[in-house]
Parts: sequence; structure tokens; C-alpha cells
Amino acid sequence: MDGKEMKRREFLQVSMGGAAACALSGALSATPRAAAAAAEPALLGGDPVRTASFPSWPVFEGNDEEAWRRVLDARAWFRFNGGAVSAFEEKYAELTGARHCLATANGTSALYTSLNALDVGPGDEVIVPPYTFVATINVVLLQHALPVFVDTDRASMQIDAQKIRDAITGDTRCMIPVHLGGLPADMDTILEISEETGVPVVEDACQAHMAEWRGRKVGSLGDTGCFSFQVSKNLCSGEGGAVLTDRDDIMERAFAFHTNGRAWGPGSAPTNSYNGANLRMTEFQGALLQEQMTRLEEQCQTRDRNAAHLTERLDDIPGVTPARMYEGATRNAYHLYMFRYDPEAFQGLPRNRFMQALRAEGVPSSSGYSPLYDQPFLREALYSRGYLNVYGRERIDRYFDELHCPENDQLCTEAVWFPQTMLLGSESDMDDIADAIEKIHAHAEALKEG
Repeated sequence: MDGKEMKRREFLQVSMGGAAACALSGALSATPRAAAAAAEPALLGGDPVRTASFPSWPVFEGNDEEAWRRVLDARAWFRFNGGAVSAFEEKYAELTGARHCLATANGTSALYTSLNALDVGPGDEVIVPPYTFVATINVVLLQHALPVFVDTDRASMQIDAQKIRDAITGDTRCMIPVHLGGLPADMDTILEISEETGVPVVEDACQAHMAEWRGRKVGSLGDTGCFSFQVSKNLCSGEGGAVLTDRDDIMERAFAFHTNGRAWGPGSAPTNSYNGANLRMTEFQGALLQEQMTRLEEQCQTRDRNAAHLTERLDDIPGVTPARMYEGATRNAYHLYMFRYDPEAFQGLPRNRFMQALRAEGVPSSSGYSPLYDQPFLREALYSRGYLNVYGRERIDRYFDELHCPENDQLCTEAVWFPQTMLLGSESDMDDIADAIEKIHAHAEALKEG
């Protein structure tokens, strides 16, 4: 074992005395990694693997403050008075390879704007994944359209693109694949289905800044691509969003909708040629995003390296299966590091107890999403007066009777997430995560009983 390996394990040189240590001694005790596994779990009174915090978020530096000061001093805080939002749109379009970028108030606004630009409305159906943030469904409900859930591919945690074709009917108006956690959905299959059926694609890339499919940035492949710049995102401005598109007709409709019908184009005046809302981005957000972009690629490379190392370590632990990347996914944005947890490989240790033990070792985690179709908001919306007027009770009853996503149900019981900020640390931080899981695996029986 080299000196580097020894150095990063120094804090794990613990006494091997006691009954538990004796039971795990022998061949395992020959390495610091084995010593980590042999040490008593923190949840049962032992020392935690780590006490240091993972990197904080968001990150800001002097250039961010200077950009805000320029906007303040100019007193042009509205996007049509200043130039920061327009400049951001140009830079983000260039970065992603899209012809057009429209900045919006948030990611939900970007999705909402896209559906309006595609004329989604009452009586329409929209293909959606069941494993996603609620906003993906809420924007469909805002249009009084029906969200049609297509089951999850548990291995990737993305929509099962192979099942989309069977879900399309004569009422299908568009599909919204989500690049969940920054991992691209199966865009080859999705775009092929779109071309065959004429059903447009709205990419929900709200968690997937800089992710790529066959070398192209996600969000630039569909009819529109939607991003969020909410404070937790890999590129953030507190709130904010963007719509990407290569289509002039969509850009015209989207621009008008996001600003109460104002026509698209330099020097345009409000003409009220379309209906719309106020979903504009402020100059402060536009300025901040330009500065945040200056460190975006470096942060992405850090996540790439750390995720690769963590995956290599986790591959050696039974019962821990990182989310699978499709062959065409040439870059994962790692907004989330996601894996499936199998309690059977941990002596039947329940997932919530596994996560509790992880937290005790100084490693935070999340259990991810629960099934959206089982939450009360969906029945509340679909049995509302407006929906019943459009679809009738018989259609809504049948909708719920036919709503089955068994793979997603299973995934929601086994997923574990680490947030992107944890991947901005060092390689030794990744080793701490893996060491903590190895430690829990070695003591799973005791943790289950404790």
C-alpha cells in the first residue's frame, strides 16, 4: 500500500481490541480500509468516519459582487432597461449550442412557457416520468392537460423511453423527458419516437446543466429545453430559469408568453398579440449568472473526477448500485449522485436505518422522491370542477384505475441520493463516503438490531 493511501486513512488507525474487533480481525485487519470497516459504527457509539462538513453552496467571489454593484449603480434593474439578461441569454445559447435562449423567472416558468408555446391545453395529454420534481407535473396541470405517467427505468432512474411509444395516443400533445439528477435520459429513443409520431419534446434539464448526449448539451436536442437556476442547482442565481430552442416559431410564442404578449425582436413594443404572463428574469439574476458561468466548467470537472472515484469504490460494495448511464450519455452533470440500496445485501437493514447510520458517520443523504401519482395534489387537481368539465368523471376515474408504475414504486423504496455539493470536495471526501458505507455493511446485523 502506498504512502498516499496510508495518509488518507490515518484517522482510522483505531484499536482492534474488544469482541467486535476480534470477530473482524485476521485478513481484514491488514489494511486501513479494513480497520475502517472493523471500527464500531457511530450510531452504536463509535467514532464517526468524518466530522468535517462537505463544501457549502452557493459559491460566490468578488466578480459576483462587482456584477451586482454594476447593476445597482446603473439603476437599470428591469430586463428591458438593462443588458445583463440579454447578455446572459446570448452566452448561455452559445454554451449549450442552441440558436435561442429565453431567460425566465425560474425553471417552472421555463416549462410553463414551453407548454404554452406548443399550445398545450385542455383535452391534451402530456407524457411525463413519475420520478421527478413536482413542477414537471404542475405545469401540465396548469394547462388543464392530462399528465400521462410512463414508468421508470430503475437502472438509470430515468423515464423508460422504451415504454413511451405505447403511451402515445391521438391526444398526446408533447412529451417531457427529465434528465433527473443530471443524468441524460435515453434521447436516441425519445427523439426517434418524436420523429415517427410528430409529438414534440420538451426536455426538462432543470437538474442537468452541462450534461451531454453524444457530445451535445442536453436541453438543445428537443423542441425546447428547460433549465432551472434555483439556489441548489449546479448553475444558480437564487431563482431563475431558461428555455432553449432552435425554432423561431417557438421562440416567438415563448417570448410573448413570458412577458404579457410583447412581440419578440429588438425595439419591440407591447402588442398583446398573444396571451401571456410575467415570467421575466431580473437584471440582477442575469448579471450573477454570467459570473457564475466563469467557474461552471471547473466545478463540473471536479464533480466528474469525484463521481468516477466514488463509483469505483462503491462498485466493490454489495447492495449499492449507482445509477446506470446510457451508452449515448457522454457527460453526467451529477446534480445528484444516485444509487439503489438493496437491504438484502446488508442483512436486511432497512433503508431508513442505513441512512440514519450514514448521517451518524458524517455523511448526509436523501431518500429521493416518493411516487407523485400517490400524492393528494393529483386527485385534487383532476377531480376539480375545471377538469371534470373538460374530461368528465368517467374519464378521470379510468385515468386513476389505469395508473400503474410498478418499477417506479420499487425505485422509491431503494433510491439514495448525495447532493452535488458533496462532489465538490476532495478525493478523500469520496473515500470517507465509501468508508462509511463499508463500515455500515460490515456491521449491518448489529445496526439492524440496535
